[in-house]
Amino acid sequence: MFKVLRRVAATATVALAAGCGGGSDNDITRNIVQQAQADARLSTLVEAVTAADLGGTLSGAGPFTVFAPTNDAFAALLQELGVTKEQLLADRALLTTVLTYHVVSGRLAQAQLPVNTPITTLQGQTLTVSGTGVVTDQRSRTARIVQGDVLATNGIVHAIDRVILPRP
Repeated sequence: MFKVLRRVAATATVALAAGCGGGSDNDITRNIVQQAQADARLSTLVEAVTAADLGGTLSGAGPFTVFAPTNDAFAALLQELGVTKEQLLADRALLTTVLTYHVVSGRLAQAQLPVNTPITTLQGQTLTVSGTGVVTDQRSRTARIVQGDVLATNGIVHAIDRVILPRP
């Protein structure tokens, strides 16, 4: 009987870890920047945060909620804008504006995001989240939360499939 219970417990633990995306991407001993660094899908975001000199802020006390564009989201933006990654990373003012538009004060799990209610970002403009996890920016562009609720010591990260943009 004990062996059966141990096997059930082990299976439940594996299932829980798999459901959470595994242990490595939701290590709550890491801050937001460290969580992004640990996720290969967010390497372009990490480069952008470094280029904009926002690493200290996003490693700070917070708490923050970050809508983190994936590498594919940045690649699509570069193609849309007709610029190289190097050109984008060289424009610190633009990067700061765009990146702070992806950050909200407070720790908001996906289930806590206000539905169809404007949320003010650190950049100062608002974005809106629908009940289906779609984020709409000031230009009516939409991004989908592809992985929500990655906890960090100073907030929470929601990976999104598109770079959202404030009004020009």
